[in-house]
Amino acid sequence: MATVESTLRRPNYSHWPMLLVFLVACFGAAGTGSALTTSALTDWYPTLAKPSFNPPNWIFGPVWSVLYLLMAVAGWLAWRAGPPPSATAVWVPYFTQLALNTAWSGIFFYLRSPGWAFAEIILLWLAIAATIVMFYRRTPLAAWLLVPYLAWVSFAVLLNFSIWRLNS
Repeated sequence: MATVESTLRRPNYSHWPMLLVFLVACFGAAGTGSALTTSALTDWYPTLAKPSFNPPNWIFGPVWSVLYLLMAVAGWLAWRAGPPPSATAVWVPYFTQLALNTAWSGIFFYLRSPGWAFAEIILLWLAIAATIVMFYRRTPLAAWLLVPYLAWVSFAVLLNFSIWRLNS
């Protein structure tokens, strides 16, 4: 297992192109999710009853941009740690959470289905938690970079549930 210090001190420039791969994967998922969300933001989402703790719409873009950047760097750091004993155990949760993240936008906004989105976001939360566990075994820094993402999705679970119940 790599330590935080060894992870940060090891400049291997052949690893840098892979950071670009992780950035493209994460921001590609973000772009797809955004495309699934956009139309509902003007004609459907404003009509929903929302809880008092619903953040203003402008906060979502900056928060998600930071979270996608952290996801990419975490994935890259885990990849840099070397081949895992079981690649499936490490990468299936990571790419599953990325796919579920995108799918949530499609279910909630494109399909306009907060109930099904709530069921899906529980799976997303579990996939993020599994990714954190797997990454921690490889390099704790990568796992810690995903903690804000898990915290935000935990809040999103509550928000999604509340919107679903208020609009049932």
